[in-house]
Amino acid sequence: MPMLLIKGFYDIKGSQPDGDTVHFTADDPAEWGLVGGGGGRAVEHNAAGRTTLRLDAVDALETHYGPGRVHQPLQFAHAARDDLLKTLGFTDVQRQKETVTATTPETVPGWVLTRGADIHGRCIALAGAGAPPGTSGLDIDVDVAVLRKTVNHHLIAEGLTYPMFYRSLFTTLRTELAAVAVQAREARRGLWASDVTTTGAKVTGLSSLTDDVVILPKLFRRAVDYLALSMPLSCFPAFLAGVQDRYSVLSTGERRAGLHHIVEVTNGHTVRMTHQPEDLVFEDA
Repeated sequence: MPMLLIKGFYDIKGSQPDGDTVHFTADDPAEWGLVGGGGGRAVEHNAAGRTTLRLDAVDALETHYGPGRVHQPLQFAHAARDDLLKTLGFTDVQRQKETVTATTPETVPGWVLTRGADIHGRCIALAGAGAPPGTSGLDIDVDVAVLRKTVNHHLIAEGLTYPMFYRSLFTTLRTELAAVAVQAREARRGLWASDVTTTGAKVTGLSSLTDDVVILPKLFRRAVDYLALSMPLSCFPAFLAGVQDRYSVLSTGERRAGLHHIVEVTNGHTVRMTHQPEDLVFEDA
């Protein structure tokens, strides 16, 4: 499964990393032009080669979503962020609210494996620390052994983030990540001890989402956007139908448009998904 390897370093001062987003600088900025074979969406970066990574297959609880900068329960959102930075090699991180003001060390070496960028110009990547598993600027074969060296695999295996799969992710890698996600959930590691995505989240207002319930971030984002409309929660499925998220349900083979097919609202205030996150594969945005 070929992916482009780019060597560089993590430099997070002045940024607001969370559990699935972090800044990375390529040693050779010209190598960003090789992403996607030089076609498709470009990775946006500055002259020094610094860009934002969006960790592939990982969905961490939000620390600052949307114009209102709302968050999910910060105990778990910050746990994912802090573990990500520690795993990459930062031993101390100073912050002003969510913004990093200083780190020890100032930078840490690392590498990314990528095939493209998202609609915001962020590099969608598997990310690792230390010495790279190949030559920078070239495609390498990414198997499960390589995947297990990434922070993506680590975060899901430790139950610090949810799995979030898109069609561009290779099946063998998705299968491995799904398996460790199930193991983390069954062991009630990390956020899984509090997760109510499929059992039902009681939502009586925005504070329920920001302070109380632990749910899949994608569902959280849709719920936050809906609550801003000041409409009864019973109409949430109709809103989801209009958003038209496109995905496949692996267990049934169905291809769907709209999360209303897999989201229920009961008792006027309880929201639940009818499938686990690893059973869904979304179309690439």
